Amino acid sequence: MFSSRWEQHLALELLLLLHLFLATTIQGHSKQIAISGSNVSLQISNLPADYKILTWLYTSEQKIVEHWNADKPHYFESTFKHRVVLNLSTGALNIYKVQKEDSSTYLLRVVKAAGNEEEWKIPLEVFDPVPKPRINITTTQEVNNGCYLNIACEIPDQSVNYTWYGESGPFPRAPQSAVLEVTVGPQNYSKFYTCQVSNPVSSENDTVYFTSPCEQAISSGVAWIATWLAITVPTVFGLLWT
Repeated sequence: MFSSRWEQHLALELLLLLHLFLATTIQGHSKQIAISGSNVSLQISNLPADYKILTWLYTSEQKIVEHWNADKPHYFESTFKHRVVLNLSTGALNIYKVQKEDSSTYLLRVVKAAGNEEEWKIPLEVFDPVPKPRINITTTQEVNNGCYLNIACEIPDQSVNYTWYGESGPFPRAPQSAVLEVTVGPQNYSKFYTCQVSNPVSSENDTVYFTSPCEQAISSGVAWIATWLAITVPTVFGLLWT
């Protein structure tokens, strides 16, 4: 008798847990990328029309704004308070002048009229613009009628992608490295070397020029490289982040 009641009680507990699990669903969205200083709109395409409570959160604990169906939105004390506006028609969270620190997985929680809750996760990553790099020629050493070059191009404290270009196009080896090591001869040396640094929202580059395999040009005002570089670099940059 006792065993039968215990089994019924356990079955009821499991049913309640299953109900709570099914009552709350979590849905994910692809990451949204933005440049610092821009405006961003976070939203979903299937916002329930009959919700009782709508809440946007920066983390699972930090609320940004909450809207009860018949009331005005309540904006919580946070770094977002004077930079966000809730669109009552679509439920979109409009964030103005985003900062790198705004990067997070935002949560949208909706309590429907029936009492069940849905939650969406919307990742946002904000990048600062890439600063202008400077190329530093660390080594030029003549070897076997040629020249060994070690050229550095580095952006401190930046998560960037490095790509090196020569006169014949991008270098196939170590495209992610901040350092280019190459040995060239009189017949195959490049008259210039370009370092491009990029992240998903911006790109900058610097170029050094050579008059011979080991001799750097005094002036960098060589205009004839601009034609192919202006065409090739944006194309390659687009492919890097697809």
